[in-house]
Amino acid sequence: MPKSSVEEIRARFDQDVERFSDLEVGQTTTVDSPLPQPTPTANLAPVNSYRVVRTYPHDPEAFTQGLVYLDGLLYEGTGLNGQSTLRLVELETGEVLQSIDLPDEFFGEGIAIVEDSIFQLTWLSNRGFVYDLWSFDQIGEFTYPTQGWGLTYDGTYLIMSDGSSTLYFCDPETFDQVSFVNVQYRGTPVQHLNELEYIDGLVYANVWQTDRIARIDPSSGELIDWIDLSGLLDTVGNTLPVDVLNGIAYDPYLDRLFVTGKLWPYVFEIEIVEPQE
Repeated sequence: MPKSSVEEIRARFDQDVERFSDLEVGQTTTVDSPLPQPTPTANLAPVNSYRVVRTYPHDPEAFTQGLVYLDGLLYEGTGLNGQSTLRLVELETGEVLQSIDLPDEFFGEGIAIVEDSIFQLTWLSNRGFVYDLWSFDQIGEFTYPTQGWGLTYDGTYLIMSDGSSTLYFCDPETFDQVSFVNVQYRGTPVQHLNELEYIDGLVYANVWQTDRIARIDPSSGELIDWIDLSGLLDTVGNTLPVDVLNGIAYDPYLDRLFVTGKLWPYVFEIEIVEPQE
């Protein structure tokens, strides 16, 4: 998609911020049923439920592995060998405005944006790619010794997950590992950390094969609490075949939190509902 067209969408977004903030609230629901976790100790952390604010269409053939929101647009990385892409998606319509395919041997994973560059991991290839934000031209490549799962940016470091309980902090210039933390609750590791988003000083992490998002203090690795998204697709009566919850994006200007999943036909804007005392 030409740079001028993306700029037009962003300009329209800037003009419509006030309108977006006054959108009618859609179907709402509150869910308070925590899922069983692999580690009973981690279950003792506080569990938040949610309220659906609005739903947006999403490509039901997108095997979502990474999601980033920027100026009214979603940047999405999808997976599966032979089907992996990097794409630019209009939030309100779900329309794919721009897309590139990864070579068939790569299984695309998490993405993150650093200034005018997009970083994308791959699963088992120990290789990642850097693209120009506007053209999607590949402008770089990097390697890492682990599997590649989730990726986010905290303003200084790229933060990466590999399906374990570890978060790695990497230099965006070289992708060299600077430090790491082991995510745990009262000494018990929280495994299967997947797609990541950095929000207001915390790392939000999808936990693979669950309907939960972990909120993590990245300085210590301590699990702060859970967001339990059980029943999210039931709020729209979905009957299409889907895979697991995976995909977190955040709009810092309007404080909007978006979530989706692999092969999900919707992106959900949600509010976190804290447990009552």
